[in-house]
Amino acid sequence: MRDGGTRPRDNGPGGEIVQVIADLCLIPIGAGVSVSREIAACERIFAEAGLKVNLHAYGTNIEGEWDEVFAAIKRCHEVVHAMGVPRVSSSLRFGTRIDRVQSMDDKVRSVKEKLGG
Repeated sequence: MRDGGTRPRDNGPGGEIVQVIADLCLIPIGAGVSVSREIAACERIFAEAGLKVNLHAYGTNIEGEWDEVFAAIKRCHEVVHAMGVPRVSSSLRFGTRIDRVQSMDDKVRSVKEKLGG
């Protein structure tokens, strides 16, 4: 998506680039009760990677190419540890599809249409 095809990628069965939508809940452990400083650092990482994100109350939805999304998540763990957090626990849900292109916005819009809004 962003690098003009200059690095290897995980491809789908037809050679297409696999897009992923992920839901990440990153929990810094051992650095106090507030997590906003660490989450803000991760949001910066996602922005620098050019990923589409949607921050919500209990995590972040991330959309992009497989390799880029997972590299950014790895970088979040590295940066949060570098901030002095001794433990980082993450929950991750993610999905891919190769039958058609579908963004986070498409998924939400589909539900809202069915609700009549």
